[in-house]
Amino acid sequence: MQLTSYRKAYLLKQRYAARMLKQRGVHGIGVGFKDPTKPRKGAAIIVYADAATAASAGRKRRKSRSAPAVVLPSKLKSTVPVRIVRASRFRKNGTGGLKFRRRIRPVIAGYSVGSPNVSGTAGLIISDIGCPGSRYILSNNHVLVNENTDRSSATLQPGGADGGTVPRDQIGVMDRFVRLRKTRPNFLDAATSKPFRRSLLRPAYAVYGRVPGHVRTYKIGDKFKKVGRTTGAVTGTVESIHTDIRVDYGDYGGLGTITFKNQSVIRGKYPVSLSGDSGSVWLTKSGNLAAAVNFAGSDEGRLSIAYPVDWFMRVFNTRVASAGKRRLNAPGRGGKHKFMCVQPLSAKALKSLRPRKCRLGGKKTK
Repeated sequence: MQLTSYRKAYLLKQRYAARMLKQRGVHGIGVGFKDPTKPRKGAAIIVYADAATAASAGRKRRKSRSAPAVVLPSKLKSTVPVRIVRASRFRKNGTGGLKFRRRIRPVIAGYSVGSPNVSGTAGLIISDIGCPGSRYILSNNHVLVNENTDRSSATLQPGGADGGTVPRDQIGVMDRFVRLRKTRPNFLDAATSKPFRRSLLRPAYAVYGRVPGHVRTYKIGDKFKKVGRTTGAVTGTVESIHTDIRVDYGDYGGLGTITFKNQSVIRGKYPVSLSGDSGSVWLTKSGNLAAAVNFAGSDEGRLSIAYPVDWFMRVFNTRVASAGKRRLNAPGRGGKHKFMCVQPLSAKALKSLRPRKCRLGGKKTK
């Protein structure tokens, strides 16, 4: 019964998410545990809503515009449990542990990186599948890209918000990115940067060392860790997956608030996703395997919005760069556990997410 409920929760989320996200004060809807302290009790629909909206849920709906209640479709309420979680509006975190804001050569994952006006985080050092000797930085579109366009954009380390300047701190240029869409659902906020010289990047991760590969999937309740430019070394737990969510990009690329589908929400006891942490990559608690790419968070920082790093690897045809020859990818989970785990991108989604190349340009660093 427990496993069947995850399937029901997922299918109902797919059916009602778009309607729910139109409600004022509702920021996301996904699938998680009915009771996080007792996972065996099965699944629930998780609704992320403003504090006032969440507090009004379950009461008679008020006419006041300041605190509208979450309105749950009757079919949703009668089929699976619904848990309403208080959360502030989700925002991108790409602009700005002081330690991770400093200049470092060669560059490793976890440190400040960005464009002339922005600082985010170098999430991983990666390479092309067909060219293991290549090296790139994995991060977010809004960290490395010039206003969501293919215009040339210098990559600085540290990022511009941490004092990085051209040409002194330029290490390369934005290479490829997935364009963020205003009118259609998004799946990932992603971009790569190509260094001027291979030696400018080292395949290592701050604090935790070597990352031997990435997982193809993970499940609700998994424990993660990461290093970000702002929050430093932190830990978190996967609270919900299959989460459709609205994220505020402000004036970046004229996007405003846009929708992402099937994201993961990772909760920390303390802030885990603040301004400047965008692009940081969550690792598995044991084994140091790359799991998810952080790109947004709640205002207080205790909720991280992330997508599976496997999506990034498949879209860009890349892998985790390694100093050794071993390539490790943990096996995926399927069968009866399918709906408790994040899913691969569909063939249709992959086709629509072909990376764009940056226009040539940029000056070399000394």
